[in-house]
Amino acid sequence: MKYKHALFLNPYIEDKSTSVMGLFPPIGIEYVATSAKNSVDKLTLVDLRYEKRLCDINNLLKFVREQGIDIICVSITWNRQFEEICDFLKGFPKDIPLIVGGYKATEQVETLFKVCPNISIVVRGEGEDTIQEILKDTPAQDILGISYRKNGQVVHNENRQLRPADEITTPDRSLRRYNYTLNLNNVPLTRLTFDTVLSARGCPFNCKFCTFSLNPLGQKRNYSARRVESVIEELKNTNADIILFSDDNFFVDPKRSKQLCDAIIENNIKKRFIAQARIEIAKDPILLQKMVDAGFKMLLLGIESPHDKILAQFDKGFTSEMVRKYFTELKKYPLYYHGYFIYGNIGETEEEMLYIPEFAKEIALDSITFHKLRIEKFSPLKELAEKTPGYHVTSRGEIYSDAYSHKTLKKIARKIKFSYYTPFKLLTILRKFIAIKFFTFKEVAFLLAVSPWLLVNIIKREFQKKRMLNSLSNIFLKRQ
Repeated sequence: MKYKHALFLNPYIEDKSTSVMGLFPPIGIEYVATSAKNSVDKLTLVDLRYEKRLCDINNLLKFVREQGIDIICVSITWNRQFEEICDFLKGFPKDIPLIVGGYKATEQVETLFKVCPNISIVVRGEGEDTIQEILKDTPAQDILGISYRKNGQVVHNENRQLRPADEITTPDRSLRRYNYTLNLNNVPLTRLTFDTVLSARGCPFNCKFCTFSLNPLGQKRNYSARRVESVIEELKNTNADIILFSDDNFFVDPKRSKQLCDAIIENNIKKRFIAQARIEIAKDPILLQKMVDAGFKMLLLGIESPHDKILAQFDKGFTSEMVRKYFTELKKYPLYYHGYFIYGNIGETEEEMLYIPEFAKEIALDSITFHKLRIEKFSPLKELAEKTPGYHVTSRGEIYSDAYSHKTLKKIARKIKFSYYTPFKLLTILRKFIAIKFFTFKEVAFLLAVSPWLLVNIIKREFQKKRMLNSLSNIFLKRQ
């Protein structure tokens, strides 16, 4: 074999007291690492969220030399920490091939080659087949789906045709060096373990704000589902207590979703499940009841906006009144509902942004996440933003306007956060977790026992950020 020992690295470092990003394993790089097992003599998978010692570049380099690692593969998936990861990569040894992949790497090929001179290859899109050819030392010009340097220029090979999801080997969980649990700033909040299962790839919908299934050349990942039997077999071999189905929408095919629920029950798989869905699932009471019976506890719902003009701009396919109607039905089932929203949209006023928490309370969402609008290379919203006076889109997809700068939008985000997440709301969330049996009383007791340490860490962080007084005023005073 060309390479003896390959390192597969998740480069994200979590040091925030309120971060839950270490909750689930980096399933994307685990898929790629699993596909590479027969192409190298030895393979090591490292997640820096759990390897604090190796977050220091000198310690990591020492580890690489001591282990005899002769090729390094890194997954860059998210927008966050992009500059920090690039700086980190610059310190990697120049005599060891550095392969970079993942969604964010796919999106920022040119930038990566510009700022990280030691990157050998960027793998675009799904990398399971591509990594095998790289490790077999196939000439770069013959490998589909990669970008590489040649004579000082970046060369983009043709896209690789994407295989059906059912043909891709599921992750080998024995490669992991840790169990994934809920820890905030090294405070363990529960002994429960978490895992991720991907039952399908791609999405059949075409929401205008979303380009997650596109690579830099505009290739879309069409919806491809695995066989029910394959998913059940993976669940049987997964030891975690809580499973997130990371499909873009687990309920694209209601018939298949019902079959999966039935199979989970028939095989006596006793786990707690979380899944992403569209709110139209409210129209299928049979499916909702099967989900409850199978152990589904939480649905992650992309609502995006409480305003019809924004929903139409996104081409979501529903109105705010339909959202209200759907939630009237959803509330009949003992499930936890987490909603996603986007703020800073084109033509959106501060008053309209600040209505997000009020709307979320009105429809009785249990919790929310809100993100600033991003407009990527192939987003249908890009042309609208460029044509709208006063709006600007950066090379990284960040959008701002003359009226709402990045700094102003950040302040609005904090107002949204504290308007929704009051101390009373946090107690309501805990009660809901108990009511739907997401946590047992014993698990809640453990959480309450460690909560003082968590509170101390949060307060320490606010003081370090020099915003404690501002946070207190946001919590206890009415913000105008």
